[in-house]
Amino acid sequence: MASPEAEATCETVEVVEAGEPKHATPNGSDSRKARGRRRPRRSSYCLPNLACLRSEPDGTGSFDIEVVKVDGERPHPSHLVVMVNGLIGSAQNWRFAARQFMKKYPRDIIVHCSDCNPSMSTFDGVDVMGGRVAEEVKSIVKDHPYLQKISFIGHSLGGLVSRYAIARLYTRDRSNSDESGSHCREDKFEHKIAGLEPVNFITSATPHLGSRGHKQVPVFCGFQTLEKLAAHTSWVLGRTGKHLFLTDCDGGKPPLLLQMVQDTDNLKFISALQSFKCRVAYANASFDHLVGWSTSSLRRRHELPKRDHLSGHQNYPHIINVEAAKNASPELEVSSENKAGGGDITDMEEEMLRHLTRLSWERIDVSFSGSKQRFLAHNTIQVKTYCINSDGADVIQHMIDHFQL
Repeated sequence: MASPEAEATCETVEVVEAGEPKHATPNGSDSRKARGRRRPRRSSYCLPNLACLRSEPDGTGSFDIEVVKVDGERPHPSHLVVMVNGLIGSAQNWRFAARQFMKKYPRDIIVHCSDCNPSMSTFDGVDVMGGRVAEEVKSIVKDHPYLQKISFIGHSLGGLVSRYAIARLYTRDRSNSDESGSHCREDKFEHKIAGLEPVNFITSATPHLGSRGHKQVPVFCGFQTLEKLAAHTSWVLGRTGKHLFLTDCDGGKPPLLLQMVQDTDNLKFISALQSFKCRVAYANASFDHLVGWSTSSLRRRHELPKRDHLSGHQNYPHIINVEAAKNASPELEVSSENKAGGGDITDMEEEMLRHLTRLSWERIDVSFSGSKQRFLAHNTIQVKTYCINSDGADVIQHMIDHFQL
C-alpha cells in the first residue's frame, strides 16, 4: 500500500512537442515569419503516486519520456524502450503509446521515440534507416549509463528497420565462469544489444516478408497485374521501395530482406533477433490496406486462423486471437527446405518464413471490423493520431500489460 504522503502527491506531466524549440514570440502567438519555430505545446495532467513525467526533445526531433521527481532529481530506470516509426512517419506517431507505457511503468523504463528517420528520409532504404537507429540508440545508452535492458517496438516499416538496427547493435561476448569447488572453467556467452540485455522485440503491422508477394498488399485486391506493376514502379519509394518489393540486387546479392533472415559475416540478423526474451507480432486481420495479415503475422496463408471462429477479448475488444509463442516443428522445416532456394517470389517468401519461424513468436491478431475507424486500421493499430485512431487504444494497452520488464 502506498504511504499517505505518496497518495497525497498529485504529479504533473509536462510534454513539449518534439522538434519544436522552447521559445515563442513576445505576444505568445506563433510568428508567421518563423514557420517551423512554432510554440511548444505543453499538456499537464495529474497522476497519483508518481513524480513528474517529462518529455524532452533532443534537438533532432526525437524525444524521451522519463520520470523526474518534484525536487528535480531523476530516478534511474534500467529499461530502455525504443519506438520506431514507419514509412513517412515521425516520433510523434508513438506519442500516445509512449505516454501509456510511462503511466504503467513510470520508474522502470525510459521511452525513446526515434526520429532519425522522419518523413521522406524513410525512402532511403531499410539498411540506411536501421543504421541511423543503431547510432541513435548508442547515443542514448551513452547518456544513460545506468541502463541495463532494452526493448524495441516498431510499427509497419519500423519493424524491419528495428530488425536491421539490432543486427548492427548485437554483440556476443564470452564470459568465463569458474565452477565452485572445481578447476573446470566454462565458457559462457552473453548476447547483448547496444551492451544491454535484450528483452522485448515487438512489431505492429510489419511486412516481414516484404510487399511483393500475392495479396501481401491488400489494396491491390489480389490482382496480379497490379501487384506486378507495383513491383516495377517500386523505385517511386526510393531504395525502401526496392527493399519492400524485393527488387534490389546490389552487387548481385540477394534482396536485402532475404539477407536479413540469416546471419552474415558482418551482421548477425537472426542471432540478434533470437537474443530477445520474447518476440511478438501484432497483425491486422482485416481492413489494413497496406500490409497483409500473412506477412505481418509471419504465417503462410493456409495457416491463418478462420475469421469465423474469432471474437474480441473481454478486456481488449479488438484483439481477436492470441497465439502463444512456439518453435517451428522439425517436420515443417524439412518439408519447406525443398521449396526454398529459387529466385521465384514464392520461394523467397518461403525461405524468409522458414528462417524467421525457427524462432518463437507470439502472434496477436487484431480486427477493427466493427469500428468506424476500420478503414484506417494500419494506423489505428498504433493509435498514430488519437482523435482519428483512438479505437486502437486497447491494442496498445494489451501490449503494455504483456510487456516484460
